[in-house]
Amino acid sequence: MQLTNLIPKYKKQEPSDYAYTFTVFTPIYNRADTLERVFKSLNAQTFTDFELLLINDGSKDNSHEVALELIKTAKFPVNYINNTENKHKMACIMQAIPLAKGKFFLPFDSDDESTADALDVFKREYDSIPNEKKNNTSGVTCLCNDQHGNLVGEPFINSPHYSNTFRQQMEQPKALEKWGFIKTDVMKGLLVNPAIFSKGYIPEGVLWELIARQGYETKYINIALRTYYLDTANAISIQNHEKDAFGMAIYSLSILNWFYKDYLIKYPKLFIKRVYTLLRASQYLEFRLSDYQQAIQSKRLKTLFTLGWPFKKLL
Repeated sequence: MQLTNLIPKYKKQEPSDYAYTFTVFTPIYNRADTLERVFKSLNAQTFTDFELLLINDGSKDNSHEVALELIKTAKFPVNYINNTENKHKMACIMQAIPLAKGKFFLPFDSDDESTADALDVFKREYDSIPNEKKNNTSGVTCLCNDQHGNLVGEPFINSPHYSNTFRQQMEQPKALEKWGFIKTDVMKGLLVNPAIFSKGYIPEGVLWELIARQGYETKYINIALRTYYLDTANAISIQNHEKDAFGMAIYSLSILNWFYKDYLIKYPKLFIKRVYTLLRASQYLEFRLSDYQQAIQSKRLKTLFTLGWPFKKLL
């Protein structure tokens, strides 16, 4: 299969009707010891028009049994799906999107906590977006604290601040972990080839970058609503270059192709870094040089990748 066919695409969908304001989406993989945090946080919410969409991604521990017990304590609707096969987070996100009954899709990891007013604040911040900006705003993103109460990364330049995932990275590379929701109607336009599932970790950022590529903006606010635990043993942010090679190749190719026309001259270091990451990943994959050359659209970046190919095992 050609590499270009593995890069996610987008097709805008017709608006849908929804039963709730929020769908809180939580994928589970070996989180029996932390999942209670999610239920405690959601049971405490002051804004209650939401559902929890819970997908167990083939956990090897007793996450399934723990989930069933916690569901009994829920003060909110829960749609629970127990996948017997582990397909990784990207597959779970794409599985969840058509099942979401909320207008806003809020990913909430199974080892996280939130403030009791998190959904209230998100709803209020969305409602306060000027009418002329609402159609083009995909959602709202906030700050995170770690488990010790310290801010993770930098606050946003302004609050509110309107940008998108790609520009925000360029404007504030040290912003680090943040949290937010996306309109479910916007999420439904994401088209991901199932062939990339079950091939290791695919950075979910590729989805947010694709939404940015469509011209949608995000409202960024300097309010910390989520507790992000930095020391979780099996966090997906702990990278293994060989294991994650396929996902990093897909992510790098996506960035190189989606944004080079508008940003290559302005942010050359970013694209050089993505070429470097693609070369490093390629040493663990079975694709040929010609496959990558065919997939990279920019002639300059194609040339840079070709020059680096003989040295990829040194990276």
